[in-house]
Amino acid sequence: MPKQPPRPDVTDGAVRTGPRGRPRSAEADCAILEATRAALVELGWSKLTMGDVATRAKVAKTTLYRRWAGKSELVVDAVAHLFDELELPDLGSLTADVECVVLRFAALLERPETRTALMAVVAEGTRDEALRGRIRSAIVDRQKGLVLQGRARAQARGELPYEDDPATAARNADLIFDVIAGAVVHRTLVSAEPVDAAWARRFTRLLLSGLASLRN
Repeated sequence: MPKQPPRPDVTDGAVRTGPRGRPRSAEADCAILEATRAALVELGWSKLTMGDVATRAKVAKTTLYRRWAGKSELVVDAVAHLFDELELPDLGSLTADVECVVLRFAALLERPETRTALMAVVAEGTRDEALRGRIRSAIVDRQKGLVLQGRARAQARGELPYEDDPATAARNADLIFDVIAGAVVHRTLVSAEPVDAAWARRFTRLLLSGLASLRN
């Protein structure tokens, strides 16, 4: 009788062709990040532990450590997940687009889980250079994409000139992002003042036209 080839490794009716181990679950990730934000609001940074997050998310603590090296990285990703909800609308003009995204950004910062998590990682980042780098890559650099998208739309409409030098374009995008994010974060989280439609309108006028535009 001819020798039979070895049977494939079958689990739950599926042939396993790749390496062993359970694939990363997006659903589990979302549950973990949500549990992290809830724990931060309730416990604060100092009392938050990986074990508490695991209990809330109904996963093993080892599951957390397979994904994140520690609490700092986990909280940064929990914040980044919230900021990924931001979208830049296309309302037909640069002025309308900026006003809308400013209001959406402020509304996101008003949520307790966003406010608590963001302030916690920023405070910790002042003492941890590696954490600052993770904040830049996971939050800041990803959100700069909205600036690039808005600028490209405005250039296509003829509202902004095209920039021939990539280095200059990158510096300008950084400055635009810093001005918008800095102003909204400061007003919402530091000054604790509302960002309403009137404020967004005046801020956008200042951003696009300069100080002289505020005389009227």
